[in-house]
Formats: sequence, structure tokens, C-alpha cells
Amino acid sequence: MKISLSDNFSYGRLLRFTLPSVLMMVWTSLYGVVDGYFVSNRVGETAFAAINFIMPFLMILGAIGFVIGAGGTALVSMTMGRGEDRRAREIFSMLIYFLIGAGVVISAAGIIFIEPAARLLGASDLLLPYCVSYGRIILCALTFYMLQNVFQNFLVTAERPRLGLAVMIIAGVMNMALDALFIAVFDWGVRGAAAATAISQLTGGAIPLLYFIFPNKSRVGLCRAKLELMPLAKACANGVSEFMSCISMSVVNMLYNFQLMRLVGEKGVAAYGVLMYVSFIFVSVFLGYSIGCAPVVGFKWGARDTPGLSGVFKKSLVIIGGATALMLAAGYSLAVPMSKFFVGYDKELFDMTVRALRYYLSAVTLIGFNIYASAFFTALNNGLISAIISFARTLVFEVGAVLILPLILGITGIWLSCTAAEIFAAALSCTFLVANRKKYGYF
Repeated sequence: MKISLSDNFSYGRLLRFTLPSVLMMVWTSLYGVVDGYFVSNRVGETAFAAINFIMPFLMILGAIGFVIGAGGTALVSMTMGRGEDRRAREIFSMLIYFLIGAGVVISAAGIIFIEPAARLLGASDLLLPYCVSYGRIILCALTFYMLQNVFQNFLVTAERPRLGLAVMIIAGVMNMALDALFIAVFDWGVRGAAAATAISQLTGGAIPLLYFIFPNKSRVGLCRAKLELMPLAKACANGVSEFMSCISMSVVNMLYNFQLMRLVGEKGVAAYGVLMYVSFIFVSVFLGYSIGCAPVVGFKWGARDTPGLSGVFKKSLVIIGGATALMLAAGYSLAVPMSKFFVGYDKELFDMTVRALRYYLSAVTLIGFNIYASAFFTALNNGLISAIISFARTLVFEVGAVLILPLILGITGIWLSCTAAEIFAAALSCTFLVANRKKYGYF
């Protein structure tokens, strides 16, 4: 049964509508785990550390895809809620054309400057060649990576979340199969891992692009459009929180790597790499739910359906609370096997990784709430509040924790930094939700 944005959403209907986005994000994180497994176990600890070292820089370059995806979805879904479908298609098309042009320019600049950037970030002579080789290949597909991120949002707005899930399954299977072929069979090392990821990103961006180019039955499609600065600025303002989140997390990851290199060396960076792979599996559930729910929130707000908006908000808090409890139980059970999966070949690294995962899990209790709070305000087209939550959560609270806690607790302080940041972010999120409850009427 087709679910439309204008429907009244019960728990069951809301879960059915958001489930493809959740599965899509979880699947994305899982094939990232497989990518890391092949590099760590087939190429080695140094190559694994190098990939995780350069990844934040690559994420910064691709951040505009998150901006257009989240901010554009909020604007387009609100426009649809007002009954202006033709205008919604024009805005959508303009955003996609702008993104493609920006992606080509950013890719070229990244390929040229990746080596000096890696040196500036502190890559050792041992890590540098791996960083450059991996990064340049990934950057060749950066435009399609941006499109992949954008279409994950817009396929939900087009009421085609299952198509988004199918595309990510295809891209993920391709990535894993090519990892096995390029690394385990052809022995191409980090170049093979990069090529597998780049090809999967190209696939994940190209299939939805073709869907929107050709006539389809959804309310969203590509058409002739000219560059309009006002809608572009509005979309970017709406999505600035996702931009800040991506940039901030990349900066924070660089800081983690710097601190770990200083305290324990390359093993610490490798352990943190495992932590990031595993943590993204948990975080992806909340990200997927927020992506799936955002068009509903934007549509209800555009249609001024206050009871519908309030119902979606309250049900979302219950759903996120239940998911948090399940993930905490799963996380503590999986800390040892997941660590063994990645770095079981090195006992010292294995023990460090298990400790890191168990300390990190305390942050899971609040991550979902904070992610949803930021995404909720983005969907309401209030990019300022959303940006403040995202900016403070990562670039203020977590940077402060990464800098201060190791002075007090040593390496343990690094693993607890995320938990400390989420506590402060939750207090900030609650403050904004309470302060704006009458303006939007969500409770």
C-alpha cells in the first residue's frame, strides 16, 4: 500500500514509511564495514590507519551533497505541502544541476591538493602514500557520491523510499564484491579498496539520476530550470546544520587522529577507525529515520497540519527511545566479536579496540535524540537552530572534550569524549524544543 506525505501517520505507517531509509543507511554502514575489513586484514594495519586518517578530508569535500540533500528536501517538501508541485520540480532540478557543477570543480581541486592537505593534517611518511593513492581514486567519483547522498533524501520526498533502498543495496553488493575481487584476488591493496568504493558510488548516484531524468510517476522529476539564488540560498541555509555536522565531525575526527597519534601512535588511529565503522552502524539507524521522517515533517508544516506534525514528533520520540534501548543491548554483546572481526590479528590493538567500543556505547543513549532534534528543525526550514545544535554538538562540545578529557583521564578520556559531548548537546536540544513548541505546535 502506497503511503503519501499527506496521510495521517500512525506508528505502523510511520515505521513503514521510514524503514527503507533506515535500512538504506544501515546497509551503507555495513558495506563500509566490509571495506574496512578487507583493508585491515588483507592489506594491513598501516593501510587501514591511512584510510581512516584521510577520510575526514574527503568527507569535507563531499559535504555540499549533505547540504543540498537535507536543505533541499525541506524546501521541496514544504513547497509540495503548499500544493505547488510544478514549483517544487523547478527547485529540485535547479539544485541538482548546481550540485553537479560544484561537484566537478571540487573533485578537480581535491585531486590536485590532496598530497599537501594530507601532509598538513599530519600524515607520517608511512601513511602518506596510502592516503594519496586512496584519496585520488575516491575523488574521481566525488560528484556521484554527492548525488548519491542527495537522492537518498529526495527519493523519500518523491514518495519512493523503496527505490532508494534498492539502489543502495545494488551499490553495496557491488562494493563488497569488488572489494573481494580487487583486494583478495587481484591484490591491488588500497587502490583496489578505493576503486571498489568509487564504482559503487558512481552506481549509487547514476541510477537515481536516470530515474529523475526520465518520466516517472512520482511528484518529483527533473525539468528545465535556471539558477535561482534565493531558493539555492534557502536550501543551503536549511541544510547548513548538515554541512556543519559533516565539517565538524571531519574536524573532530582529524583531532581524534592527532591526539591518538600523539598518545599511542598508529594503533590508536586504527582502533579509532574500528570505532567509527561500528559506531556508524548504530548512528545510521537514527540518520535513516531522520531522513525518512524529514519530508513528512516538512510537508505537514507546509500544509499547516499542526495535529499531524505534533503526532509525528511525539511518535518519533517513542520510536527513537525504543531503538536506543535495543542498540545498547546489541552493542555490549557485539563489542568483542566486532573488534575481533577487524583487528583480531593483533592482541594489543584488539584489547584497545574493545575498551574503546565499550566506553563509546554510553554515548548511544543520547545520540539518536540529538540527531533527530537537529533534523527536525531542518525539516521545519529552521536551519539556524538546526545548525546551532549540530555545530555545538561536535565542533564545540566534542572538540572541547577531546582536548580536555585526555589531560585528566589519558587515552580513556578520548573514548569518553563523545559521551560528554552528547550530554551537553541533549541539554541544548531540549532547550530549543521547549522554547519553540508554541511557534510550531508540536507539543
